[in-house]
Amino acid sequence: MFLGWLFSSMDLDWSSSSSGYRLLFQALSLIPISHYLIFASLLLILLLYRFLEFHFLQDLFSLFAGSPVALTFHPASEVYDAVVSKCRILHSSYLATPWLSSPHLQTVFLNFFGRPPLFKYRRQLFTTPDGGTVALDWLMSSDVSAGAIHMEDGFCKDESTPIVVVIPGLTSDSSSAYLKHLAYHTAKCGWKVVISNHRGLGGVSITSDCFYNAGWTEDARTVVNYLHRENPRTPLFVVGTSIGANILIKYLGEEGENIPVAGAVAVCSPWDLLIGDRFITRRRVQKFYDKALAVGLQGYAKLHQPHFSRLANWEGIEKSISIRDFDNHATRIVGKYETVDTYYRRCSSSNYVQSVSIPLLCISALDDPVCTREAIPWDECRANKNVVLATVKHGGHLAFFEGITASGLWWVRAVNEFLGELHASHFMHVQKKIPKPNTPLDSSIDRGPYVNVTEDGMVAALNNGLKADNTEEIQVMQDTHTEGLKMIPEEVVKRDEAESNAKTAGSAAIIAEIGSAQDAAANVVAPFKRYLSQLSRQNQWSIWLLLYIAITTSWPLVGSALYIVFGKKIRSILPDGLVRR
Repeated sequence: MFLGWLFSSMDLDWSSSSSGYRLLFQALSLIPISHYLIFASLLLILLLYRFLEFHFLQDLFSLFAGSPVALTFHPASEVYDAVVSKCRILHSSYLATPWLSSPHLQTVFLNFFGRPPLFKYRRQLFTTPDGGTVALDWLMSSDVSAGAIHMEDGFCKDESTPIVVVIPGLTSDSSSAYLKHLAYHTAKCGWKVVISNHRGLGGVSITSDCFYNAGWTEDARTVVNYLHRENPRTPLFVVGTSIGANILIKYLGEEGENIPVAGAVAVCSPWDLLIGDRFITRRRVQKFYDKALAVGLQGYAKLHQPHFSRLANWEGIEKSISIRDFDNHATRIVGKYETVDTYYRRCSSSNYVQSVSIPLLCISALDDPVCTREAIPWDECRANKNVVLATVKHGGHLAFFEGITASGLWWVRAVNEFLGELHASHFMHVQKKIPKPNTPLDSSIDRGPYVNVTEDGMVAALNNGLKADNTEEIQVMQDTHTEGLKMIPEEVVKRDEAESNAKTAGSAAIIAEIGSAQDAAANVVAPFKRYLSQLSRQNQWSIWLLLYIAITTSWPLVGSALYIVFGKKIRSILPDGLVRR
């Protein structure tokens, strides 16, 4: 009876609950479908708002006042006091375009649309010492001025007009929208702009076994030295964007004060590549950028498949779905790095920012979806008197669109204003001829067709002959050594000079008989011989000391050997009584 009552009560409850659900469904069916669509749309908008990191409501509540630019610098920074303090744009607020109030929308809009100005570059093909080819795309103020006559051939040699060298980002070239914005508006200011495209980009084939990477500074160094040699009195400024900014900061840190660059700007630098690698795979939206950049790298590799298939793992490159995969199968192998993390650690610009010795402005957005704010070296930037860090709350990656029509980029205006104020000040960096260590001991044989492994891990083949700038460095070193030998007595110096002149005259006579081909080599080697002879005479006391030590330490062994060899002869010569004793 109990079980029957239990089952009957359960049937009653089920029937009552099912009738309740039935009534609920009937009530929900009375709601119009349009209301459901509105509710679903609102829910989707809310999810997208959070997923795409919109900040439209924040801008609306602030009455579109924008967010102020945060400046980080050393308290005693003369660069800030004399230059940045006069930059009106860096002391105002930045307001993103209202209908692009998301870092992802800004970044995607820049890459797919960008609204770049229309103009035409002048191309110059530059050959690097290892045989590589770099496309230098020039833009003059006359190219963007209305009614100006366009000169197809030749470049203006006006040394009073500054030159701005631009280092593009990853897989970017001079045709990228953000670089066209920068080049156009900088040329509008009356300056000359040259975009130094990475190897294999800009429609130029790879002509050597060297490829660019995030820490490959040789091309930037070579191009800057070439421009300085061609325009010795022209102020040179360098602007790096994204990976180009990382290369720029690393290059500045490696060179220190011995660099012909008057000032520089780094925009949206990744700073720490290891942190950036972890960040770009953290969320689903970041993985979209990771995949997109990997596809771009694969396209770059396919353009130069013969080189990559010979030097790297081509099957791995084809299967790469992330930047790390590509770096593991291509960049690491070509660059001779042990692991991908080793490559990221050695090439991160955060390790070099403390050694920057020229005025440097760094611009970053805190909501950058590619280069995270977590990698920004705040303390290192604050400790260096030459560095000023400008951070904006919004802006995306290399976007910073402003205005209701999104026709301009805020960072381009900030860069041009900073460079203009720096050029008008007395704080432009001037290169000092600081010799590099061990330069006097280098010779032309060290610059022959051998493989050179740089500090970055990249491998390059060097030219056979000395360049003009190397000859200038040798002359500077000779002057330095002459000053260091002023402590030698005048008689010794005159005697050394007479002997050196006699040796040089004798060598010249012999070389004249051998031929003109060896004449140049003798002229290069003669100064080093003169320096070594002077140095050896100056340090004769150390040579005699070494000789004394050698004789003292080796005398027991030498004496025993002499006694064994000449013992019988000594006994036959000496008297018998003396021998018995």
